[in-house]
Amino acid sequence: MSNKLTIIGLGAGDLDQLPLGVYRLLQQSEHVWLRTKEHPVIELLEEEGMNYTSFDQVYESNESFEDVYKKISNELIDKAQTGDVIYAVPGHPLVAERTVQLLLEKKTENMIIEIKGGQSFLDPIFTALKIDPIEGFQLLDGTALQRDDIQLNQHVLIGQVYDQFVASDVKLTLMEHLPAEYEIYIVTAAGSADEHIRLVKLYELDHDMSLTNLTTVYVPPVKEESLLYHQFTALRQIIAALRGPNGCPWDQKQTHKSLKPYLLEEAYELLDAIDREDDDNMIEELGDVLLQVMLHAQIGEDEGMFTIDDVILHITDKMIRRHPHVFGETVVNNADDVVSNWDQIKKQEKGHQVSSLLDSIPKAMPSLMRAYGYQKEAAKVGFDWEDVVPMWEKVTEEVDEFKKEIHASNLEKMNDEFGDILFALVNVSRFYKIDPETALAKTNEKFATRFRYIEKKINELNKQFSDFTLEELDQFWNEAKQTGL
Repeated sequence: MSNKLTIIGLGAGDLDQLPLGVYRLLQQSEHVWLRTKEHPVIELLEEEGMNYTSFDQVYESNESFEDVYKKISNELIDKAQTGDVIYAVPGHPLVAERTVQLLLEKKTENMIIEIKGGQSFLDPIFTALKIDPIEGFQLLDGTALQRDDIQLNQHVLIGQVYDQFVASDVKLTLMEHLPAEYEIYIVTAAGSADEHIRLVKLYELDHDMSLTNLTTVYVPPVKEESLLYHQFTALRQIIAALRGPNGCPWDQKQTHKSLKPYLLEEAYELLDAIDREDDDNMIEELGDVLLQVMLHAQIGEDEGMFTIDDVILHITDKMIRRHPHVFGETVVNNADDVVSNWDQIKKQEKGHQVSSLLDSIPKAMPSLMRAYGYQKEAAKVGFDWEDVVPMWEKVTEEVDEFKKEIHASNLEKMNDEFGDILFALVNVSRFYKIDPETALAKTNEKFATRFRYIEKKINELNKQFSDFTLEELDQFWNEAKQTGL
């Protein structure tokens, strides 16, 4: 024998909104379970003799709404094992009712779940606000609102704004997108005799003391385009327009190859901002790097080869696949384990293709970085000294060979041997976990700072470099050094 769980919607407001069939079922029921008794029709039905038990106390004994909904659904499933159960919720059972979704998921074979209508709050709220949903709208849960869910160019309805705590979370999430002065609406009991609509500034959202389980926050579509400039879709549309028929002549003629120097330039400018710990400049330079990514992606789309969606899909899939310790069941103990897993997964992805370990190091890299990369890859398979002593011996050996070619005045071999010295020094830097590119960049910056100090001193004396001996210029250098430059 199957037991029946009947789920009833109490409508969005007062008794007049309740369908006749639902009203009669409530009247005839011996007992009704309520998600909450905080609803306009309950008091009237109670006066007519309806017996009920509400789950309001469950809200007080659990920290999260999800825990509340799970506890309610579990208890109803248990009760339905021993007899028929009638469960009533505000609005329509299939609109913004998490407990109903959980009940449908947990339904057992010997249980029948029947859903009886009940007007949702959507029709009356559309009427109250005089908006047409065909223009595009979102219905979001205020108890689980995420900033990335919000589409500001649509009508946004945020339900489940029960109290000031939820309202505060909703406000803070919206303020990540919108200015504090942006006007929104607080709508309560739409379509009923108790309907109340209040226009407020966003920052005032959690100041309202009359928030109930019948409260919905309405965020009108953003009309001022500049308020959407922080969203990815806005950037994508702007890049497409620049490359479009009526766009910019410079952007239109760019190719993947023509943009190569700009990508390098922007990357180095970003590195400079990082070294200077200049957050504002980092924002600007990161934007410039992103611009290069977007331009390449748009060129790919214009040529019908790929889009930015393909780029995002590829890197997202890779990050999930190569981080099984975060998105899977793999256990790691430290960063070394992460690197080891990464390399193993990378090998599996490449399959049995015959290739060199060194192929992963781009040939377009600066030579110092490329040397570091080659040595690092070779070390992974054991082609590396275990101690720094032979590394230093190699440096000495290469210096001696360089001096030998100097004496022989063999320019071509001098060039080769000097490269060997640098390569050997990179090996030493790697042993001590020093990034040679970063170290040299720091030295370059130090040299530039001290040399500018020398220039400043010469200008202050109203003289030229030729007016000083090397020893005198070196005194200025030491002054700069002593001042901490």
